[in-house]
Amino acid sequence: MLVQTVLTVLDWCGIVVFAISGALVASRKQMDVVGFVLLGTATGIGGGTVRDVLLGQLPVFWVRAPGSLVTCVAVSCLVFATAHIPQSRYRVLLWADAVGLALFAVSGAATALEVGAGAVVAVAMGVVTATFGGVIRDVLGGESPVVLSREIYVTAALLGAAAFVLALQAGAPRELAAGLGFTAAMLLRGAALRRAWSLPRYRPRPGRTPDEVRRLGEPPDDGRDRNRT
Repeated sequence: MLVQTVLTVLDWCGIVVFAISGALVASRKQMDVVGFVLLGTATGIGGGTVRDVLLGQLPVFWVRAPGSLVTCVAVSCLVFATAHIPQSRYRVLLWADAVGLALFAVSGAATALEVGAGAVVAVAMGVVTATFGGVIRDVLGGESPVVLSREIYVTAALLGAAAFVLALQAGAPRELAAGLGFTAAMLLRGAALRRAWSLPRYRPRPGRTPDEVRRLGEPPDDGRDRNRT
């Protein structure tokens, strides 16, 4: 009973925090209240919706229990009235997103395990739940999706989901495993935000010239042919 309560709290906290991050994007774009509700709701329930569809859990969670949908709408309207308070909306957005990422990485993996998914699939569903809401938010808000940037984002979700699943497999209580997963994801994402960590980016290299390609196709010249002449 306590385990289910902890997971439910994590899920609801993730929905609220991601709804806030979506509404903050709307505030940066100076949208009306409908735009706030659209971005806040899409961000709050988007990742979980994709997760449920992939796992075959239909109808999806917010259709079965519309409370999460109503919560996203209410939170978005509240942010519409109070978004002027933070001095730096973008900084608040990044940290709200980091908290939501860590929460959903754990709750997404836990949901997958509850429906019988294996460890690998559970970790993948944790990443999907944690990141796809942000992708939808950024696309609707006209932003470059953060998952496609150099920032450590998906990696943090992967670490959190993997830490949660591995802790469970090691025999840790569900509450402790959830705490470890959340902490791992939050610490990595928070450190990346503070220290501007990023993954190495692919750097294109010039291709070979036609002469170099032809030389690579020729047999090595060891001098034996010259000795025969």
